[in-house]
Amino acid sequence: MKFASRIDKVPPYLFVEISRKIAQKKAQGIDVISFGIGDPDIPTPENIVARLREAALDPANHRYPETDGLPEFRHAAAGWYQRRFGISLDPDTEVLPLIGAKEGIGHAALCFVDPGDIALVPDPGYPVYSVGTWFAGGECHWMPLLEENGWLPDLGAISSEVAQRAKVMWLNYPNNPTGAVATSEYFERVVEFARENDVAVMHDASYSEVAYDGYKPISFCQVPGAMDVGLEFHSLSKSYNMTGWRLGMAVGNAEMIRALMVVKSNLDSGVPQAIQHMGIEALNGPLDSIDARNAVYQRRRDRVVEVMRGMGLSVDPPKASLYVWVRIPSEFTSAQFAEKLLEEADVVVTAGNGYGSHGEGYIRLSLTIGDEDLERGLERLATLSI
Repeated sequence: MKFASRIDKVPPYLFVEISRKIAQKKAQGIDVISFGIGDPDIPTPENIVARLREAALDPANHRYPETDGLPEFRHAAAGWYQRRFGISLDPDTEVLPLIGAKEGIGHAALCFVDPGDIALVPDPGYPVYSVGTWFAGGECHWMPLLEENGWLPDLGAISSEVAQRAKVMWLNYPNNPTGAVATSEYFERVVEFARENDVAVMHDASYSEVAYDGYKPISFCQVPGAMDVGLEFHSLSKSYNMTGWRLGMAVGNAEMIRALMVVKSNLDSGVPQAIQHMGIEALNGPLDSIDARNAVYQRRRDRVVEVMRGMGLSVDPPKASLYVWVRIPSEFTSAQFAEKLLEEADVVVTAGNGYGSHGEGYIRLSLTIGDEDLERGLERLATLSI
């Protein structure tokens, strides 16, 4: 049997390997504590789950959904963007529901990238940006995210030849895995670059509602001209602890939304309507649950940073996102250091090079771990000799 060459080109999904290692340890009867995957441990707010119970009993929600979603969901998304970011969106042409942001991100390359085209992809970065590009037959031009640049791509380092061939630029702020944030001034430079080079900007804003110390992340769409050149992907997974329900939305340029709608309508049947009703409840509801949840994450962040520094490791407390990005000793590779923590402390972290070559020299710890397990894991790490 012969498989498509794209299957051989794509490495195993990062978190599949993490889950495999955890399963191996547990099969040996070992208690493993994982800081590996950013899957919120805090339950979905009860009012949102209650809306699902009600919607699930309505026979109208037992049928195929429409790809463009319920009008009520699109209006709720547009209203949320207006209240949160001061952005006016047309719910009929500038909002599209997604089966989670990952699905929309993966499908977006099919809208813009032809075989041989270039996508500008951050390194380190969420693996789906590159995988979607490869599935579409495109090539990745890696944009290094460096500590000295605040983990922002250096737009001036992109050659004119590459810029002319590029069809898409991927950005993600607050950032996974580094926890970095972007300013409106930086986004303005991105808009200028996109206009000069006819590049579509894809901004992954999945972590915009996970922030600390009073910081409020901005939307790319807030910047003048952004709606002319880009799309923004948002996920209710991280904002409302809804990872298992698979719901998000793309917003932005109407023609780009239409193109994504063409792809999705031919490849999926849309978000189940009962799930969309959960989203309506979340987006129209109070923000108390977000503030309370962020207070929990901030407390965990502070504990992780404290222990990492106590181990002699270099780390800056992130302003946002679910992750702490830690520089490791130079005598280790990221994989070696992650293996050391697993073998000597039965603690799982993510090796930075799993997000790209420029993630080498770092590890990532997720904050989505229950308080008891977090403390036990940190106690184990604190005893290690580094």
